[in-house]
Amino acid sequence: MPPRSDKPWSRKFRKPGERSTAAGEHVPVMLAECLAALNVQPGHMVVDCTLGFGGHSLELLKRVGPEGRLIALDLDGENLPKVEPKLTEVGNPFTLHHGNFAGLASVLAGQPVDGVLADLGFSSMQVDDAERGFSFMRDGPLDMRMDRTRGQTAADLLNTIPVDELATAFRELGDEPEAEKIAGILVNAREKKPFSRTQEVRDLIRHGVPVRTVRHPGSPPERKQMLLPTTRVFQTLRILVNREFANLQQLLRVIPTVLKPGGVAAIISFHSGEDRLVKAAFRDGQRAGIYQDVADDPERPTEAEKSANPRSRSAKLRWAKRAAD
Repeated sequence: MPPRSDKPWSRKFRKPGERSTAAGEHVPVMLAECLAALNVQPGHMVVDCTLGFGGHSLELLKRVGPEGRLIALDLDGENLPKVEPKLTEVGNPFTLHHGNFAGLASVLAGQPVDGVLADLGFSSMQVDDAERGFSFMRDGPLDMRMDRTRGQTAADLLNTIPVDELATAFRELGDEPEAEKIAGILVNAREKKPFSRTQEVRDLIRHGVPVRTVRHPGSPPERKQMLLPTTRVFQTLRILVNREFANLQQLLRVIPTVLKPGGVAAIISFHSGEDRLVKAAFRDGQRAGIYQDVADDPERPTEAEKSANPRSRSAKLRWAKRAAD
């Protein structure tokens, strides 16, 4: 009997997603590095916590063979029916779950696995769809939910959050130097008219906070970086709406309990705050004897990958190997 995905899909939890090329061809970030870290073998059971467009999952499924199994989760339930046919073509067993990787232990129900992968980026499919509200480049509803079946939208949050909490979020999650000023601008504006569209937020920030250009110490004079407050504001709102840091912290707590002895966890982050959480959890686990080995430093995309897929430029891959019993 040919393998199939389990239906109906679970709808218990949430997740953050995957990245891809700016040209629209969906390419998994740091694929070769992930496969090398996980060292998936025939018969292994592996988890892709962030299915996205299926790039990582497809290669993992090929490697587990007919005796293994891939278990893939995605907070964005709209991705599952798009990816399922591609996975089915491989002919090896897999299971799909609409859910948050924070609920991984419940999904596995006590079944230990050989590998866990999480790509904490989000898909260009989501960015390019104006109706999702992730991008300030296109006007659309101020939504930003990875799972559009539940939870508050970015508009709900922005229209109700206290000004001091908003400023703290912009400063701590977005590294925004004008956090207090931006929070004040937004809160003053919502008192006149509640936010509902991405363009409303974009225009207020562009008019109220100038774009700055800086040169990092030690870099050539011609290499300058534009500091875009709008980018950091939208990033912060997305993190808040989807509770991304809280969900990541829960995943990091769960991973040691679901890995088999010698199993490997690999996590790709795109935000300095995410990377700090992963680094601390893996090193704390190593000191406690939970992990026998962890990456000393994060792996980065090759220059060729960064050139082909500009959205991979900020990616960092860290891995940890579960200690043998």
